[in-house]
Amino acid sequence: MEREKLGSRLGFILLSAGCAIGIGNVWKFPYVAGQNGGAIFILFYLFFLVILGLPVMCMEFAIGRSAKRSIVRIYETLTPKKRFWPLHGKIAFAGNYILMMFYTTVAGWMLRYFVEMASGTFNGMDASAVSAHFDQMIQDPYSLVLYMGISVVAGFSICAIGLQNGLERITKWMMLALLGIMVLLAINSVLAPGASEGLRFYLMPDLQRVHEIGWATVIVNAMNQAFFSLSLGMGSMAIFGSYIQKDHSLLSESVNVSLLDTFVAITAGLIIIPSCFAYNVEVTAGPSLIFITLPNIFNAMPMGQLWGALFFVFMSFAALSTVLAVFENIISGTMDLTGWSRSKACLINTFIVFFLSLPCALGFNVLSWIEPLKAGNTILDFEDFLVSNILLPIGSLIFVIYCTSKLGWGWNAFTDEVNEGKGLRFPQWLKGYCSYGLPVIILILFIIGLVSYFG
Repeated sequence: MEREKLGSRLGFILLSAGCAIGIGNVWKFPYVAGQNGGAIFILFYLFFLVILGLPVMCMEFAIGRSAKRSIVRIYETLTPKKRFWPLHGKIAFAGNYILMMFYTTVAGWMLRYFVEMASGTFNGMDASAVSAHFDQMIQDPYSLVLYMGISVVAGFSICAIGLQNGLERITKWMMLALLGIMVLLAINSVLAPGASEGLRFYLMPDLQRVHEIGWATVIVNAMNQAFFSLSLGMGSMAIFGSYIQKDHSLLSESVNVSLLDTFVAITAGLIIIPSCFAYNVEVTAGPSLIFITLPNIFNAMPMGQLWGALFFVFMSFAALSTVLAVFENIISGTMDLTGWSRSKACLINTFIVFFLSLPCALGFNVLSWIEPLKAGNTILDFEDFLVSNILLPIGSLIFVIYCTSKLGWGWNAFTDEVNEGKGLRFPQWLKGYCSYGLPVIILILFIIGLVSYFG
């Protein structure tokens, strides 16, 4: 069977960026940036994005483009005589399922809030009523399963249409709409009376805040945000690398994807932080920011129902772009493993992912008595821990070792592939850093993640 291809370079960039742009980046980046010194944190973030995120992304794109296979077949295609590497391919493939086991539920939250914001459900609610509404939502198993199911069925239905006609075409329009809506929301937020204080908190360098927190903490937080914001380590970027031609160097493509991801993260802050200050609402991180703080702000804002509906359209698109990208990785891996057609792989995985997602959707209500790892944990927290703290850093470390060591694909094979095509060249003099420095930094982040989670 001939390998499918993406129809355009823009489609590849938007698909890859859509995978990288996640909900966590939107609700975490603004708060973390503001708390860690504003522009100082953002400068550290950009620095670590260049020295951490870009090399790993190049490696993931490179093995995908060279092998023209999904993560389950990449290693045995590139290095067929080295039999221990394919084990990581299977683990990374399983990781995509684990990610979707909780991400589809959160995507369902976004879809439901868009429907409710657009229909005026929040009109007239005070702060306590908005907070109670979120509590009621997560305690309603039927609603959570319904909206989770909608995100699963919609995602696989789009992927089933085909790579170009379904996934690429829908993601293109969705991502362009997402970017346009973000700009509108940011302009509206920045121009609100009283927003200037929020802009200072978010973007102005604040040495006093850095001294209070500690330079080491700020640097580690910037490293974490830069590394985890790009969704590297599970083959989600490799699959889109497998669908593109060799016209452009992969460092150029990685820079474009990283710039889009950074634009969305910073613009999310321009939407959220000035609005919080303009309406005297506490700036928080996590689900409470999106589902409690912001609906209160939209209620107080002129034309708040419209702006709220647009915001949750944007959040739904951000969630669904990741869902579609990871579903494509699952579908391609299934086709490589079984030889099934795209439509059959989509149909069977619709049922598999739906049933695998049920524990998370029910983890806030029917299964709330299950507290994995530590008291107060939900099933979502546990699944997120497995992906964010284990699979992403360890997977990225394996990609780095595979692309720099003679035990794997090797440095020369990697640089030959990454530099094929016109555009930016991956420097040969980075071999020492990529072979030794990069693995050490990733290991440090892995250890810090475990310590902070259990501490």
